[in-house]
Amino acid sequence: MAAALLLCVFALHSALAQTTGAQPAEAQTASAAAPVKEARAHAARSHAHATLTQDEGLSVIAAALDSRVHASRRIDCSHLVHAIYDEAGFSYPYASSFDLYQGTDEFRRVKHPQPGDLVVWSGHVGIVVNPVQRAFFSTLSHGPGIDTYDAEYWKDRGPFRFYRYIKKKKRADHIKPE
Repeated sequence: MAAALLLCVFALHSALAQTTGAQPAEAQTASAAAPVKEARAHAARSHAHATLTQDEGLSVIAAALDSRVHASRRIDCSHLVHAIYDEAGFSYPYASSFDLYQGTDEFRRVKHPQPGDLVVWSGHVGIVVNPVQRAFFSTLSHGPGIDTYDAEYWKDRGPFRFYRYIKKKKRADHIKPE
């Protein structure tokens, strides 16, 4: 199980590297600069907190691989996801899958998931492992494992939503100007 999850993560990481490696260096620089510039301008305009990066999302998946998070007892989906995020260093007040589906202050709804994002139905939650393969990690009928969110079982549960963790800004109020 853990090996399959690890393979999914490596496959995704390789696919992302190949996608960016396909362009000439000049095109990469120009195309990479525009989104970065736009993101910085958007951040300056809004006072919104930053969301998890792809690398931080992979650290959430690494925490999911740590069987100590879920080996001690049978745990439901929302408690499992909460424990995994806590283990990865991204704490938030516990929220049920119903609350997460409606939206919380700790997560921002996104249209295009990345590894480590939440995939949430009204009544179930998991962590996106590989958006290309539509794979997620959660508590399943046989325990923690991986499934695809477009499988018939999940389609029957109704529409799903993706959410990305919002990092808290570090306060610098304690620093005195010289």
